[in-house]
Amino acid sequence: MPIPMEYHHATDEFEAFMKDLLAISLLKTRHQGYTMLQAVLQVFRRRLSLEQAIAFANLLPAVLRAIFVSDWDIREPVRPFLDREAMMDEVRALRHNHNFSTPSAIEDVTSAIRHHVDARRLEIFLSSLPPGACAFWGLPD
Repeated sequence: MPIPMEYHHATDEFEAFMKDLLAISLLKTRHQGYTMLQAVLQVFRRRLSLEQAIAFANLLPAVLRAIFVSDWDIREPVRPFLDREAMMDEVRALRHNHNFSTPSAIEDVTSAIRHHVDARRLEIFLSSLPPGACAFWGLPD
């Protein structure tokens, strides 16, 4: 079997994603964008069961999927969705001395991701999650 295209073109797809993320967020460097991306994905991941997280990861392009599951302590208890400011505090906590996440980091990252996934599959998945999941992604609950 040939290498699946999603893996063959993973770097190109990630470069396109990062370009979109930097344009949306107005951050200056890929390092800043990466930290913000990783933080937002971790905040979302903390609110999913293992089964839900794997289902979500399967919606993502290959490199985003890898970032989503990296450094994951699967024994960490599932957290509830909180108000936006509380979750932004979590975003800012990742590498806090080097975190330049925008005040709209969650919106910036989720907007960029929505441009790079199957929007309908994402919406169907999010509708199966607890209240707050759709709002996290800027969609009505």
